[in-house]
Amino acid sequence: MEEERFVGGSMQSEDASIENSLRPHTLKEYVGQESVKDSLSLSIQAALKRHEPLDHMLLYGPPGLGKTTLSAIVAAEMGQQIKVTSGPAIERPGDLAAIVSNLNQGDVLFIDEIHRLSRSVEEVLYPAMEDFAIDIMIGKGPTARSLRLDVPHFTLVGATTRFGQLSAPLRDRFGIIYRLELYSPEELAKIVTRAAGILKVKSVTPEGMMEIARRSRGTPRIANRMLKRARDYAEVRGDGTITKEAANAALEMEGVDELGLDKTDRNMLTTMMDKFGGGPVGLDTLAATTGEDAGTIEAVYEPYLMQLGFLMRTPRGRTCTASAYKHMGRVMPASMAEPSVQQVNMFEGQNHAENK
Repeated sequence: MEEERFVGGSMQSEDASIENSLRPHTLKEYVGQESVKDSLSLSIQAALKRHEPLDHMLLYGPPGLGKTTLSAIVAAEMGQQIKVTSGPAIERPGDLAAIVSNLNQGDVLFIDEIHRLSRSVEEVLYPAMEDFAIDIMIGKGPTARSLRLDVPHFTLVGATTRFGQLSAPLRDRFGIIYRLELYSPEELAKIVTRAAGILKVKSVTPEGMMEIARRSRGTPRIANRMLKRARDYAEVRGDGTITKEAANAALEMEGVDELGLDKTDRNMLTTMMDKFGGGPVGLDTLAATTGEDAGTIEAVYEPYLMQLGFLMRTPRGRTCTASAYKHMGRVMPASMAEPSVQQVNMFEGQNHAENK
C-alpha cells in the first residue's frame, strides 16, 4: 500500500514527528511552486489591503507536495488562526456546522481530502461558503422547519489528490484553484539542505543533498524521509557528514535506486519483461501476477513509472518502453523495438485516407 512504502507520498507515522518542525512558515521560506507563490502573494496582499478574508482556495496535486503547509502559510500571512480537519472526519452535517460556527472572523478552515466529503455534508458547506450561513433543521416530520444561522466570514482551503472526484458544484465555489507540481531536483536539494540545518545534521555536502533530491520522486515529504535515513547512516557508519556516498549507501539499503524506484516498481517492470515479453498485459493479469491490488497498481505505482516514460497504457494493456529496458539493464525484444507489418500498413492506410 502507498502508506507503507518508503517512497510513498502519503503521510506516515514517522513523518508526523518532525514534519511540523520542518515546515516553512512564510511564502519567502517556501521553496518551489513559484507561479503559485506569485499569484497567492498578490491575492493575499489585495485581501489585506481591502481588510477582507481571502477567497476560498482549492489545492490539488499528488500527496506530499505541501498543500497542508501552504494552507498554514496562508493563515499566517493573513494574520489569522487555522482550523485543520479532513473530509473523512466530518461524518455528519452537524459536525461541519459545529466546526464552522466556532470559527472567528477571517479564520482559515483547512479540509484535507475534501473529495471524501459526503453529499449531505457538502449541502451544508455550500451556503457556508457563499452566504456565510448554515441551515439547520429543527424538529422532525411535518413540524420540521429550517433555521438559518450566520457564521463568521472565513476562508476555506480545500486539499485533494483526486481533483476529478470533486463534485462540480463544490469546485465552482472556489475562487482560487492551484495545482501543485512535482519539484525539480534543484528545488528539493534546497529543501533538504534547509531541513538538515533544522535537524542539526553535523555536516552535508551539495553532492549528498542532490543525491537525495534526485531519488525523491519530486516530493518534499519523501526527500525529508530520505534525509533522515541518510543522517542515520552517516552518524553510525561515517563521521556524521552526509556525502554523496553516504546518501547513496543509505538509500540502497532501503531498496531505492538512482531514479527513486523501489523494489515494487522494479518487480512490476521485470514481471512484465520476463513473463509477458514487455507487454501488452492487462491490469488484472498484472495484479494477479505481482500479488498487488489492481486499484493500487493503477493509482499508486503506475503514475510515476509513466512520468519516467517507463510504462505506457494502450487499449490492449500495459507496455514497457525502451527506456524501461535500458534502466533495468535488459535488451528490448526485436518484436517491440520495430513496428509490425500490420501496424505499418494501418499507419500508411490512415495517411493515404487523410491525404485524399
